[in-house]
Amino acid sequence: MPPTPTRGYTATKDQLNSRLSRIEGQVRGIQRMVDEDRYCIDVLTQISAVQAALDKVALGLLDDHARSCVLGAASEELQADRTQEMMAAVGRLMRRG
Repeated sequence: MPPTPTRGYTATKDQLNSRLSRIEGQVRGIQRMVDEDRYCIDVLTQISAVQAALDKVALGLLDDHARSCVLGAASEELQADRTQEMMAAVGRLMRRG
């Protein structure tokens, strides 16, 4: 079996997983709020908090990608390809909603 490739976030994987676990807990909290028929605005406030937390994770991943995968690319051609790929990902993040 070939070794697992090192990614830009590999060094902070534990921190990333911890954040994602907290976000998962927030989403379960929203489910409970709906089950308990909580006030709509309170549910929406929590959804907004989850979206902000996910945005923060996404920005961190983009930063890691830019530093390790784009700037660390072996050639200018590969760097240009990875920059284009990253900008497409940024575009997808901005189009949501």
